[in-house]
Amino acid sequence: MSEPHDPLRSLFREAADIGRSRARSAPPSVITERGRRARRRRVLTLAVGACLAVSGAGAAAAALLPAGAGTTVPATTPPTPAGPSPSPSPSSSPRFVSGSTRTSPPPGDPLAGPDPSGTPTGPNRSTSPPPSDAGR
Repeated sequence: MSEPHDPLRSLFREAADIGRSRARSAPPSVITERGRRARRRRVLTLAVGACLAVSGAGAAAAALLPAGAGTTVPATTPPTPAGPSPSPSPSSSPRFVSGSTRTSPPPGDPLAGPDPSGTPTGPNRSTSPPPSDAGR
């Protein structure tokens, strides 16, 4: 139902003819630069996405690891704090006789042999079993 002498239609055709006559393609340098900018944006988007994926995976791995995995128990017991002990047991301290005569060899002397009183002369070792890893 279009009329052949429609004024609006003739105006659109006239504008299209003028646009075709004035249209020209962009110089190749401009087209190349547009392509480079688009490529830079794509590479930057991929790099940011990769960084986010790696950091997200690291955060997920850190959240899934047990909390106490990095702590270790010392192999020996720490020394007791300095000061008077409540009541030293006779079997754990060297025995002295009145005067300055010693009845046991100095601790750590491997050639002195066993102590006749039954006191160990080597370094103190714990006789308790090693700690278990209940958290694993």
